[in-house]
Amino acid sequence: MKIAVAKEGNQVAQHFGHCEGFEIFTEEAGKITNKEFVKNPGHKPGFLPNYLNDLGVNVIIAGGMGGGAIEIFNEKKIEVITGAVGDPSNNVEDYLKGKLKSTGSICHAHEHSDSCGEH
Repeated sequence: MKIAVAKEGNQVAQHFGHCEGFEIFTEEAGKITNKEFVKNPGHKPGFLPNYLNDLGVNVIIAGGMGGGAIEIFNEKKIEVITGAVGDPSNNVEDYLKGKLKSTGSICHAHEHSDSCGEH
């Protein structure tokens, strides 16, 4: 399984589409076996969910995310976890232990993208 975390610096990005990039963790038998950083290729509506799907991602973790992106991930059967904060690795470990649950944090307007994590 591949788990992508929207990342800004060394923290979970609070707005999925405007993140610096994605830390992609490969999980096998409940353990992280690989981790790689992929730079955000650009924010265009609908592009990133398809891009991550093409990379084989099964789960996406972010602080906040727009409803359109969530819909596309749902269509692709990619699990969406929003409301995450802090260290990406800790969030993935919590997810694998069943401790990380989505808060359903949805960004409704791009002009407020700097405050998406504060729903």
